[in-house]
Order: sequence, then structure tokens, then C-alpha cells
Amino acid sequence: MAVSMEDVKKLRDLTSAGFMDCKKALAEANGDFDEAVKLIRERGQAVAAKRSDREATEGCVLAGVNGNFAALVAIKCETDFVARNEDFINMTKTVLDTVLAAKPATAEEIPSLKVGDVTVQDLIIERSGVTGEKMEFGGFESLTGESVIAYVHLGNKLASLVSFKESGVDAKVGKNIAMQVAGMNPVALDEASVPEDVKKREYELAVEKTKEEQVEKAVENAIKKAGINPNLVDSEDHIASNIRKGWLTEEEANKAKEIRATVSAEKAANLPTQMIENIAKGRLNKFFKESCLVDQEYFMDPKLKVHEYLKSVNANVAAFKRFTLNQE
Repeated sequence: MAVSMEDVKKLRDLTSAGFMDCKKALAEANGDFDEAVKLIRERGQAVAAKRSDREATEGCVLAGVNGNFAALVAIKCETDFVARNEDFINMTKTVLDTVLAAKPATAEEIPSLKVGDVTVQDLIIERSGVTGEKMEFGGFESLTGESVIAYVHLGNKLASLVSFKESGVDAKVGKNIAMQVAGMNPVALDEASVPEDVKKREYELAVEKTKEEQVEKAVENAIKKAGINPNLVDSEDHIASNIRKGWLTEEEANKAKEIRATVSAEKAANLPTQMIENIAKGRLNKFFKESCLVDQEYFMDPKLKVHEYLKSVNANVAAFKRFTLNQE
């Protein structure tokens, strides 16, 4: 049967499916809208089942605010080509608007939220049928506060949320801090907010790195005293290459290996505990300065720390969230 442009547009509005998909579904359903919607959804389910083992690593991240509630959502797909498609972005926007209206407490609630007469999960499956790619709900974060701000970085792959202790925080101030969170990826608001397991891990890593450096320094000094350039014997590959080039003799190579083995063991067994701990604590403090939001350099003016900028504008951050689909 002939399908009118008006009918195709109506079905597109109902399902967000492509023009040709809607035209084909209406033709197969003999103009029955309910049957056409059913056909489109069935095709989405078939695609979802067929591509269930595929990895969805691309997608779209959007964020917004409703009163004192801010949220971000991510819908994932297989390719960047689909992620940049206007219809896919609009679908993600629809999901975000639904979330902002419903204000769910957890991500688990979102797939069952209603968008018209379908759920968010149905909407995603329908879109999967249109594109032929695996799609899935990929992420959710939310915040409430006296003032809240949402920021989406160019490209729709990264977003951040910030809440403030004060009401009426200037929108520009809020955006600047949200951009700081997005760009500098802090792990916590301040040192006191860093989880104990993270502090423990970072301190242990700092101790190990310091020990390794002290041992390597002792080895290099010993090799120098033996009249051998440490740079020529810093790895097995370099040793073999430098022997072939005539820059190092077999005897020197063997001597350097013997020194490394002996000095490494002796130094590792006699490291000064207090010095190691002091250096490790210094490294941990550096980690706090680089990884805690209020102690970071303010990206708009590196002469300032974030807490100094906040003081200058009479604002205090209560919490923040960040989500990205980028590889970091």
C-alpha cells in the first residue's frame, strides 16, 4: 500500500526510527500504526540479541539540571559514527530529560522509567534496530545541593556535575569548577575526603618507588666507580646492542651485571627506613595537591589554587561527580 509522508513522520515521532525504516514498517503493516511500532521494536530486539556479544565502547554523555538536582547519563554504542548521529544524541537527550524529571536515586531504576508509552530500555533497543549496532545504558551520576551545575565537554564523551554549599552561586563560577573537574579529574574534594584505601595504596606505591630509586642510585654509582657508563648497561637489550656497536666489551658487560646483582641486594637490605618514609610522605602530599580538587592549580589561573579561587568568589564546593567514555 502507498504510505504518506505524514504517516511516516508520525511513526518517526513515535519511535525515533529512520525515514526508510518507518516507511518499510508501515508498508508491511498495511498502515496499522500499532503493528508498525511493533515491527520496529521487534527488529531492535533482534539486533540487540544478535550483537549482544559485541563491545559498546563509544557513545554519548549528556548532563543537565532540574532545580537542585543535577544528573548525567551515558548511552553506549559500538562506533563513533553512530555516537555523533543527531538522532542518537537526541535519544540520549530524551533519556536525560526523563531522568531529570524522575530524579532516580540509582542507575538501576533508569531502564524501566517511562518515555511516553515505552521504557528507556525499549527506546534504546528500538534505536539499536535502526542503526544495527549494539546499544546499552552506560552510566549515571547525580547530585543535589543548594546550587548545582552540569557541564558537558565538547564531543559529548565527558561530563561533570558540581554542587555548592551556597545557593545562588554564579553560573560562570559553577561552570569554571565543573570544567576543572572535567579536565583535571580530581579523585576527591580534599585530603580528608580521599578514601583510606586510596591513601594506603598511594603511600605503598610511593614507598616502593622510593626504594627502587635508592637501589638504582647505588647501583649507578658503583658502576661509575668501576669506570663503566651506566647508560650503556641499563638493560639487557642495551647491553647486547652496545656490545655489537663496539661501545662495550663483554668483560665490562659481565662486570656491570655482577655489580648490579651484588649492590642491589646489599642496598635493598640496608635502606634507611626513616628516610624512605619521609620521601614517601612527601610524594603522598604531592599526590594530594595534584588529585584533590581544592588543592589543585586552578586551570584558568595557575597562580591560584582552586580553594583560593573559590574564596575569592565566596563559594564552597560540597561535592562533584565526573563520567567519561574516553580512554584515560
